[in-house]
Amino acid sequence: MAEANKATQTIVPIREVRNGIVVLKDGSMRALLMTSSVNFALKSAEEQDAIIFQFQQFLNSLNFSVQIFVQSRRLDIRPYIATLESREKEQINDLMRVQVKEYIEFIKAFTERTNIMTKTFYIVVPYTPPILNIGKAKKNKQVSGSREDFEEASTQIEQRIAVVQQGITRTGVRAVQLGTEEAIEVFYRLFNPGDVEKPIPVH
Repeated sequence: MAEANKATQTIVPIREVRNGIVVLKDGSMRALLMTSSVNFALKSAEEQDAIIFQFQQFLNSLNFSVQIFVQSRRLDIRPYIATLESREKEQINDLMRVQVKEYIEFIKAFTERTNIMTKTFYIVVPYTPPILNIGKAKKNKQVSGSREDFEEASTQIEQRIAVVQQGITRTGVRAVQLGTEEAIEVFYRLFNPGDVEKPIPVH
């Protein structure tokens, strides 16, 4: 087990997650923004054109690259079933108890036939410290463990986060930065796709 954990650590490029900021082993940083979504198909043609235009304006306003990715996972209905089963036991009306039981069976049968997926949308905001000239070699300035270096680099990535949040809001999409525990959970899901988790809500 120890060897397996050591092998996993060599694959994962993350050094630490601090204050919601992911620090990679090469010294660069990443912030994760989780976004809401827009039901584009239900919009009118004029609204669709407006969203496309605002999204185009958002992309053109950036002077740094971002990554947009979607995480799809099968919905875990077990907590919902457990809630319904507790409601069934609480019913004092026989007819209501039968109806709740039939509804539970319907939900179980439906989800067995159909894969109900949840989709979570993220924007990754990067920041790489300036390159330092050391003799003939060049390398990225490392974000050290000191509070001063981390805060200096954090200021730069926070400015980028603000730009992304402001720009994406114009398309009707909300974006919130994930905290440390939430960011760790996202990466845990990525490296453990077999585990069923409920999505993190956007507040």
